[in-house]
Amino acid sequence: QVQLVESGGGLVQVGGSLRLSCTISGTTFRLAAIGWYRQAPGKQRELIAQIGLGGGTRYSDSVEGRFTISRDNEKNTAYLEMNSLKPEDTARYYCNRAHAEWNWGQGTQVTVSS
Repeated sequence: QVQLVESGGGLVQVGGSLRLSCTISGTTFRLAAIGWYRQAPGKQRELIAQIGLGGGTRYSDSVEGRFTISRDNEKNTAYLEMNSLKPEDTARYYCNRAHAEWNWGQGTQVTVSS
């Protein structure tokens, strides 16, 4: 079974920044496209950022220009740099293989207060 451990969430004010980390074990990390997902209360989980094997990235319209996804294949870790945070970014954030998910980790909570 793949193990996914997300960290770095917390409580932040509007306009603030956070950096999330996701360490994945039990698979060949460098051979997987990785995505960051989020799930807000009462809503479905959505894919908001993804990074391919070669480092190409894609973002949902809701985070484009504010969030940056990156990966370190030596550390089996993906990152999500989040800037200019808004209250609507409040959600639980998860990482996984983009579009072909493994089992899910616990996620990390991000709360943006106004």
